[in-house]
Amino acid sequence: MLHDHRLFLRQFRENFETTGSIAPSSRWLAQALARFVPGGAAPRRILEVGPGTGAVTRWIVRTLGPHDTLDLVEMNDQFVAHLRELFENDPELQRCASRVRILHLPVQELPVDGGYDAVVSGLPLNNFSGALVEQLLAALVGLLAEGGTLSFFEYIAVRKVKLLISRGDEHTRLRTISEHLDQLLGPHEFRRDYVLRNLPPAWVHHVRMVQI
Repeated sequence: MLHDHRLFLRQFRENFETTGSIAPSSRWLAQALARFVPGGAAPRRILEVGPGTGAVTRWIVRTLGPHDTLDLVEMNDQFVAHLRELFENDPELQRCASRVRILHLPVQELPVDGGYDAVVSGLPLNNFSGALVEQLLAALVGLLAEGGTLSFFEYIAVRKVKLLISRGDEHTRLRTISEHLDQLLGPHEFRRDYVLRNLPPAWVHHVRMVQI
């Protein structure tokens, strides 16, 4: 655990835009993100985007059924190497390693081949450009199977506060992100979890693409 925190902090310092936090997700945030991973008897396909050091991955693994599969999409070289080591050596993760793929590529490049029943994203959307957020949200939604659930988080009120105090290009960037998120969440968010026991506190958005 200490090694995970050190690795995460180092990547935060070196790659703030794509890491987005000074510490891995707390177990309470991880539980909320993995809320809709468990299913019934039928095999399910699960996708986690931006697993980092695997804090949320562990909670996902604990809820996997015996025939479920899990894909992990991660762009950070150091995190990819760390995840591969975990699934090779950690007893808790070894048990399902044969049903897990670690994919070192942007989620936009992931082939859409049947869709995922649950997509869990740890991407720090508020750190990106408005255009990239639009691309990422479209990719995440496009990977869902019919009736599938997309779960992702952001830190409580951070974007709204920054919007109030920012100016110029930064204000435009944040406003554009808000518009893209509102377009998705307004008609499709069916649950929001507030996670105060996290650094910083966060809320988790749960989305299903039902027709309205």
